[in-house]
Amino acid sequence: MERWFIKSENRKEEVTMKNLLIWYPKCSTCQKAKRFLEDNKISFEERHIVEDTPTKEELKIWIEQSNLKTKNFFNTSGLVYKEQNLKEKLPSMTKEEKLELLASNGMLIKRPLFISDNKILVGFKEKEWREII
Repeated sequence: MERWFIKSENRKEEVTMKNLLIWYPKCSTCQKAKRFLEDNKISFEERHIVEDTPTKEELKIWIEQSNLKTKNFFNTSGLVYKEQNLKEKLPSMTKEEKLELLASNGMLIKRPLFISDNKILVGFKEKEWREII
């Protein structure tokens, strides 16, 4: 599977890429996001968040590029998040531990994710997504 955003230890390499929608097809919010992209004629490739879960390295880069906190990438309304009592555990975890946890299960990641050359969008808020057009 093709990976996005290559990062070496000493420097970030600029990579030209296509738009990427990371989604869960059964999620109604993800379906709305996909429909929004299609309706607005925004080309993208799609990636199933569970079958091809983002790696720790990808997540680390996307979090840095998004200027969001790691906790913003957690699906706080998901069953796995609640079952693991992560609301209580996350505050005492290191960033590395959080990244490893996110990469271990796609259902822990807030979805959809839209990755483009100049923007990382987490979750679907139509007003925010309109800015990419």
